[in-house]
Amino acid sequence: MTTKADVNPEMIGETRLKTIPGTDPALFGRAHMEGPSHVEVRSYQTFKITYTTGKLGLDDTGAIRVALRLISDAGALQTTDPTAANYVSARSSGEGQLVLKYDRNGGQRPWNETLTIYQRGGYLRPGETIEITLGDTSQGSPGLLMSTFYEGGRVFRVMADVQATGNFIPLPDTRLEFTVGAGPLHRHVAVLPTRRRPGEAFCLGLKAEDLWGNPTAQGPTRFTVESSIPVEGLPETIDFAPASGAMRIEPLRVAGEGLLTIRLTSREGQTVEAGPLQIRAGKQAHYWGDLHGQTGETVGTNSIEHYFDFARNKAFLDVTAHQANDFQIKPAFWEKLNALTAKLNEPGTFTVLPGYEWSGNTAVGGDHNVFFREEGARIYRCSHALVDEQDDLDTDAHTLTDLYKKLHAEPVDAVMYAHVGGRYANIFYDHDPKLEAAVEVHSAWGSFEWVLTDGFPLRRRVGVVANSDGHKGRPGASYPGASFFGAYGGLTCFLMEENSRDAVFEAIRRRHTYGTSGPRVAIDLTATLENEGTLYHRNPLSDPKCTREQVRTCTMGDIVRTTDAHAKISVAVHAPVGIESIELRSGTDVVTLWRGYADADLGSRLRLMWSGAEYRGRGRNTRWQGRVQVSDGQIDRFAPVNRLNPEQPLHQVGSNSAIFNTITTGNRMGCDMWLAGDAPDVHLTTNHGDLSLAPATMNVVPVVMEAGGLARKLVAQRLPDGPLDRSASFEAEVDIAAKGDTPIWICVNLEDGNQAWTTPIYLHRDKPALS
Repeated sequence: MTTKADVNPEMIGETRLKTIPGTDPALFGRAHMEGPSHVEVRSYQTFKITYTTGKLGLDDTGAIRVALRLISDAGALQTTDPTAANYVSARSSGEGQLVLKYDRNGGQRPWNETLTIYQRGGYLRPGETIEITLGDTSQGSPGLLMSTFYEGGRVFRVMADVQATGNFIPLPDTRLEFTVGAGPLHRHVAVLPTRRRPGEAFCLGLKAEDLWGNPTAQGPTRFTVESSIPVEGLPETIDFAPASGAMRIEPLRVAGEGLLTIRLTSREGQTVEAGPLQIRAGKQAHYWGDLHGQTGETVGTNSIEHYFDFARNKAFLDVTAHQANDFQIKPAFWEKLNALTAKLNEPGTFTVLPGYEWSGNTAVGGDHNVFFREEGARIYRCSHALVDEQDDLDTDAHTLTDLYKKLHAEPVDAVMYAHVGGRYANIFYDHDPKLEAAVEVHSAWGSFEWVLTDGFPLRRRVGVVANSDGHKGRPGASYPGASFFGAYGGLTCFLMEENSRDAVFEAIRRRHTYGTSGPRVAIDLTATLENEGTLYHRNPLSDPKCTREQVRTCTMGDIVRTTDAHAKISVAVHAPVGIESIELRSGTDVVTLWRGYADADLGSRLRLMWSGAEYRGRGRNTRWQGRVQVSDGQIDRFAPVNRLNPEQPLHQVGSNSAIFNTITTGNRMGCDMWLAGDAPDVHLTTNHGDLSLAPATMNVVPVVMEAGGLARKLVAQRLPDGPLDRSASFEAEVDIAAKGDTPIWICVNLEDGNQAWTTPIYLHRDKPALS
């Protein structure tokens, strides 16, 4: 194993631990590592780090420290059980004894994870050694468990406190690293957009994924290709063997209107389906984006070049951006980020926006995403907490109000999202409608309808978006892995005439967006008025002179003043999986609930879904642990629903029971059971309460067990035995309140546990002065 000065030389601006300038490199010692240079995800490995003391030796009560990056779901080191995974041992060639201490959060971000080896009862002379074995298998341990995701460089950073001062000095030129690669093929995935116009070019994305969602080269095959309607440029066969694990088939076109699905069958007989893609004439098409993620230059992993390549060529996004925590963005990285977004932006194909995450504490506004239309904007940080350069402290925006003022003075155009992350956005603190145009209702942190609905009484007219805030460099396909993230990253659909920065900004400002918890779903939501109303192109509460027009029909995101007391709402959804239900909402009330099945359609399938969170803050993850017991019958078939971590128990035990021990963070998870028997009874025992069911007596109306917390609940319902319909449409009449806004929006609940949320149509009947 070699020692390198940097895991990724391109990571300009990465947070680094300080060394003492001008010191002799031999003063504090040196380290080298033995072990594999490349490993597979979720494998067990052993690494041996040997530290050799320098000219100063190592004093009694001194220590050395091995630091690892926070963003990892590799096994947590332990020093107590030599037969269990992740066991660490250490020995020295000198006198005294060694005391080991592991701390998940013992270091400075991003090097939070630390293993400290203290020297006790004696000292080490210059040239003596300490040998650390991570994943020591000598007494039965299987080794050190690797992470679930690709890492271009997993680093052990070694530091020394040789004089017992409490100040750990990084050893010069010592970064011990290895790479983590994808595992074997688990499935192939095919991706299409959801709407294009006749003759308009589009891309079919195809990739191989391992069990954890990493693109893998271990899935070569030949596909035969079938399409529901003729497609120009689509081959009859595809030889799939890319080294990157993914490929784009483009340009493709469809001449006339229709609904396109593409079915690919591998030579092994496995099938994968892409779509549906609507080919429909009209002003707008659908463009999908994930505008929020981080990389190794700040708190995440992998390089920013890897990040943007993944977005375009492995997640097949149309729009993306990078959002690093501002208090960790060094000037050199901000300069590099702007250069990259300018270079990679491809109008018409791949829109890339410059920007950052303003990461102020919740008390002063909370996390907000800032996007610029062009490069060259100044960054206004909430603080310089992890930025050494101090010459621009006067530019800091310590509160959300400060940020609004500075952005208004900035010559480069900007828009903002309210984000729910570690420091969730505090929409009650301040709001500037000219800048803050949307709220993020889903990310890898979970699902947060409340960040939208809390604003309804305040008359906040914002768009709905969803992103990943992934920290693993996988925008657009951000799997949670086995760490503290509890959800798959979301996607935003932009309704635009073209794929360009100007069009993206206009879609955000017109609120012509909707978000999903991951899948690409085609959604139409329109309102038809009896009499013409006034549609405002901006929020007239902040821009009373904005462009307006007279309309009788409007769509998601539109702000319309009308004299009508009612509106006819039309909903249409085309999804890649079955649709469980669609909730048409007026504010927070469900006014129409669509289901594609009735009591007579129900079969033996019982669905159990749990959801919700602990509270709004960083520790929102809720654990659901329990057992399902069936009496007077048995479970013929069992299927997990939206289980995102395959290591979390959620499976059948014997013929009449199942167990689960899973995490939700606002999102939904659960299972389907096909029951056998004349009248089976089902009893659930969970850590949040118990529920007894007699499925034979249940109809389409779910049984709900409220479980406290933040919208925490368990829902039981019967479903038809077969797959649910993938398309739905309906109309309903909705009352428009005499005062205030009537936000009309939908939530789509999919058969696979995913969800989608539209931006509301904001209807109101107030007098023009209060528009």
